Amino acid sequence: MWQQGEKQEAKAYCSCKNLAEVIPGVGAIASLRCNASGNKISILLSKVDNSPDSKICFYDVEMDTVTVFDFKAGQIDQRESLSFNGQETNKSHIFADERLTNHVPVSHFWDQSEPRLFVCEVVQEVLGPQPQAADKQPLTQDSASPTEDVLVLSFFISEEHSFLLYETFPRPPAYQVLVGMEVPHYYFTRKPGEEDREDRVNSGHHHVPQMVAKRPLRDFVGLEDCDKPTRDAMLNFSFFITVGDMDEAFKSIKLIKSETVWENMARMCVKTQRLDVAKVCLGNMGHARGARALREAEQEPELEARVAMLAIQLGMLEEAEQLYKECQRYDLLNRLYQASGQWQNAMAVAELHDRIHLRTTCYNYAKHLEASADRGLALSYYEKSDTHRFEVPRMLSEDLQSLELYINKMKDKTLWRWWAQYLESQAEMDAALRYYELAQDYFSLVRIHCFQGNIQKAAEIANETGNWAASYHLARQYESQEEVKQAVHFYTRAQAFNNAIRLCKENGLDDQLINLALLSSPEDMIEAARYYEEKGKQMDRAVMLYHKAGHFSKALELAFTTQQFAALQLIAEDLDENSDPALLARCSDFCIEHRQFEKAVELLLAAKKYHEALQLCLEQNMIITEEMAEKMTVSKDSKDLSEESRRELLEQIANCCMRQGNYHLATKKYTQAGSKLKAMRALLKSGDTEKIVFFAGVSRQKEIYIMAANYLQSLDWRKEPEIMKNIISFYTKGRALDLLAGFYDACAQVEIDEYQNYEKAHGALTEAYKCLSKAKAKSPLDQETKLAQLQSKMALVKRFTQARRTYTEDPQESIRQCKLLLEEPDLDSTVRIGDVCSFLVEHYVQREEFQMAYRYLEEMRKRLPSANMSYYVDQQTVDAVHQGLGLPLTRVVPERIRHNSIEDHDEVIEEVENGP
Repeated sequence: MWQQGEKQEAKAYCSCKNLAEVIPGVGAIASLRCNASGNKISILLSKVDNSPDSKICFYDVEMDTVTVFDFKAGQIDQRESLSFNGQETNKSHIFADERLTNHVPVSHFWDQSEPRLFVCEVVQEVLGPQPQAADKQPLTQDSASPTEDVLVLSFFISEEHSFLLYETFPRPPAYQVLVGMEVPHYYFTRKPGEEDREDRVNSGHHHVPQMVAKRPLRDFVGLEDCDKPTRDAMLNFSFFITVGDMDEAFKSIKLIKSETVWENMARMCVKTQRLDVAKVCLGNMGHARGARALREAEQEPELEARVAMLAIQLGMLEEAEQLYKECQRYDLLNRLYQASGQWQNAMAVAELHDRIHLRTTCYNYAKHLEASADRGLALSYYEKSDTHRFEVPRMLSEDLQSLELYINKMKDKTLWRWWAQYLESQAEMDAALRYYELAQDYFSLVRIHCFQGNIQKAAEIANETGNWAASYHLARQYESQEEVKQAVHFYTRAQAFNNAIRLCKENGLDDQLINLALLSSPEDMIEAARYYEEKGKQMDRAVMLYHKAGHFSKALELAFTTQQFAALQLIAEDLDENSDPALLARCSDFCIEHRQFEKAVELLLAAKKYHEALQLCLEQNMIITEEMAEKMTVSKDSKDLSEESRRELLEQIANCCMRQGNYHLATKKYTQAGSKLKAMRALLKSGDTEKIVFFAGVSRQKEIYIMAANYLQSLDWRKEPEIMKNIISFYTKGRALDLLAGFYDACAQVEIDEYQNYEKAHGALTEAYKCLSKAKAKSPLDQETKLAQLQSKMALVKRFTQARRTYTEDPQESIRQCKLLLEEPDLDSTVRIGDVCSFLVEHYVQREEFQMAYRYLEEMRKRLPSANMSYYVDQQTVDAVHQGLGLPLTRVVPERIRHNSIEDHDEVIEEVENGP
């Protein structure tokens, strides 16, 4: 560029740049435009073949950079020259708006006063065969086809934000070409003939030449004649809105008083969803209705729904519709369609997405159709909304013929009844009766028949249908005619028992009165009872009615006075804990007098006289059932008895159960009374082993453990390993080591006597010795004696066990030890002499020393004269001895049967001591 100096000398204003080097494939420059400040130049290019280029170049004079905007690719390339090192760096990015792609610019202009504002015209790029090079001419704004759609694009261009599309609109058909822009207008030339037509419409309102037309910028609609501060503020507002900076945009127009500016700002708030700014805009607009609607919409949970309400207030219905769809608020969308008259859309939304409001929508649409005089379609939608029963008669009230046809067509009972009422109001009784019959309105049928004097027909209808209202109306008619029996009958059918009772009392119908009173309410029963009581006759009926009405005190008083014992018994059966205690006590005395002891006990318990009830059970030797015992049991929270009295009562109940042999119930009551030892004694008498074991386990008391173990020892614990395990466990938990030692001693004796298992016997004696040595003895001398006895037993058992174990290795020593054992004075108290002698006999029989074998057989007979020999020595061995000595054979007793050994108690002991 060149600038003219003061001396009319041309000088370089900036460095030169070869555009062909910066942009490859460039042909020529079609046109140049400079912005208002002179720091940016826009360049429209053509290709080498002279065809229009899709690029526009922008040269920044101050930054010495070239930016290329390619409309075809929608891409912006920035080529920056770095002169200090001679390098160039290219920066590019894709322009986001796809509407600008595949277009060719044909004209461009800068705003005459705003250096950031740029505008251009673009047309769709023509694809396909191109004309020959000789015929090619550059496409300009004048050569564009009249039928082509020309887009007018305006941009904000800044260093910080690069290209920002501000406004896009198609060039109006009446305009020919864009000739420039100056805020707040675009300027166009008109097509021939259009200027006269527009002049006729806007005569006297234009200040430009007839061939030139102007169009305001988007944000300046209504502000064409604003002053410069407003224009500048609005321009900054437009810029920041385009950037997306709502805060700066709001600051730009904060002091502007124009409602149009604030309306434009509010419209932008719909797109940016800034409701806080929208409130200020509505306030400055003076849009009170919109501000209130927006405040009420704050209750909606979805932001889109609140923004949609703002859009509705600003008339942006399409935006509101889209917002409601985005947040799926079809109920509000339905209301929007209804309010805007889009009834088909409203019905479609209601049927598909908002069925909860379908009937309401149909009703509103029907009202709209009725207002539009489309009654046929309105009828259909009233039916769909289920409001036709009252809306259609209202709508057709002026066209009775059509209404009658509609009612007959619908065959609806409600409509028939309404039409019958109308006919009745017109004194058309026969027609009304026909429609009442169709509607099955029996009350109205009876009412009209009575009005016409046809009471017999009315009675037939009432009897056949059983309708309460009809029967009541008919009863009133009979009463007015003094036909009492008929009136009582129909009052009874109408369930109006108080009226029937009234007539019976007035006319002395005592037999009917009792039946009616029993069917009626308690109040009517009491009134009838008073009637019988005042007459002084049939007092049993009065007692019964007082009783049925729940007036027990009066019934009992009257029964006692008149000696109605049968009634007294019935009354006593219905008394419970909710009755008066004094009344209960009085009835219990009556039951005792008549030997109804069970009922007397129930009444005493209901009156909370527990001791008297228990005493009666004892005196009359009544069996206390579990149900009765539970009623006698007072809860801990009860205020009727103190805790000490409560426990005493429970123990008395338990003692009574013990005497009656109901040990389980006695156990339960002793436990509730806190006497666990007595409970255990009762349970032991029951002999229920499973419950005894369970109770001992949950009680966790030393004495109970010992009692349970002592009981279990009385059972056949030899054959039940679980019982043996519980015995050891309970003695251990009860710390009764001396008793446990005695049990182990008994186990050892069983192993010897029953199974001849001296190894296990020795183990049991060892455990007994350990327990006894740990026990706290009351008498140390006695404990030492027992320990010595156990030690002696252990020694003898061990000697015999070792003698039998070493027999295979050293038979002589084993036999010698057995002979020495026979010399022990206390041998038979631990080791059985028969087992030792039988061992020696078998040894000598094997060696065929029959004399020695016979000797020990005789010794066995001598030392065990009452013993069964076959238990120790089998018959075959005895026969062999006799045959060896030449003695006659003798058959002593059948061969002994040996039992299998019980479970190894060593394992049980280990499990109890170490845990399972």
